[in-house]
Amino acid sequence: MKPLIVDAHQDLAYNMLAYSRDYSLPLDAIRAKDKESNTVAENGTTLLSWYEYQKANVAIIFGTLFAAPASDPLTSVDGFHYQNSEEAHTLYLNQINRYEQLFEEHPDQFSRLRSKSELEKVLAAKEAGLSEVPTSLLILMEGGDGIRNMEDLSFWWEKGVRIIGPAWKATKFCGGTGQPGPLTDLGHDLLREMAKYGYILDISHMDWLAAEQSLDEYTGTIIASHANALSKVIGGTRNRFLADEIIKKLIERNGVIGVIPFNNFLMQGWEGMDPRPNISVDLVVDHIDAICQMAGNANHVGFGTDFDGGFGVENTPDEIDSISDLHIFTSKLASRGYSDPDIEKIFGGNWISILKRSLM
Repeated sequence: MKPLIVDAHQDLAYNMLAYSRDYSLPLDAIRAKDKESNTVAENGTTLLSWYEYQKANVAIIFGTLFAAPASDPLTSVDGFHYQNSEEAHTLYLNQINRYEQLFEEHPDQFSRLRSKSELEKVLAAKEAGLSEVPTSLLILMEGGDGIRNMEDLSFWWEKGVRIIGPAWKATKFCGGTGQPGPLTDLGHDLLREMAKYGYILDISHMDWLAAEQSLDEYTGTIIASHANALSKVIGGTRNRFLADEIIKKLIERNGVIGVIPFNNFLMQGWEGMDPRPNISVDLVVDHIDAICQMAGNANHVGFGTDFDGGFGVENTPDEIDSISDLHIFTSKLASRGYSDPDIEKIFGGNWISILKRSLM
């Protein structure tokens, strides 16, 4: 039986709203529909579908709330930029509502994940070998600008958000990708308040200084849902990647890092027009192995694919056509000496351990 997969990062609601992608359909049907619009040109060829989740044995996905600040030139979809926290709050709420609609329209395919009891139900169904088990979605807020004030933490908790990444680009809370900076006074306040509720902190997009401060300060669970190791990115210089010092601190805090099979995060500067065979899944394994070597075990790494998150098949290693192809890593890891229990941890077990100790 294929190892159970937990994918710690997918922008599903954004894709459903911005591109009208219907993930309840088979992959070929989604791709055919995308060809009738500008979706492929803007966001690449999709790698995701509920049917592919079933083929891959995906049990849990961290589904994001994502929108971009108006100043960001990289995301071009009209209606998904915000000028301020009020607008970000509205965009995130629209995405929460889209997830709710998905659960109502396709309860046989998708379910909510908010609590330990819901987690146990998912795992029991998988362990029983039931066919066509609904894929569970746990909500992750990517970028804290949708938090207007500290009182909003209660609002988002009630809406089912369980993970918060305070930054995408820089926010009022801290520096972010391409925009360095430490935690602000509001950032320190945010961490204190998040811990009271039991939120998981995601440092993926936080600037290195802010991430190190958070690792020292935050009293709750800390993860990097989707971030590769700076030392293994060919030509890597960006603060979007995790420096070794941060990885080591995250390991000390018993966190988990989700590795991303995205070519530009394996070779900085790789462009979509470059030949895909130049990038192999072996480069992804290098990141997994580097984290395991730093830890001395396989307990702190998993997958956070970010598939459909601004890139598609065209920007993944040559051997990957959909999420079901993640299982190529089974043989790749085994060839480097990883045992079956280690591989099971990497595919999903480590994320499940995080959820078991963090959900209430």
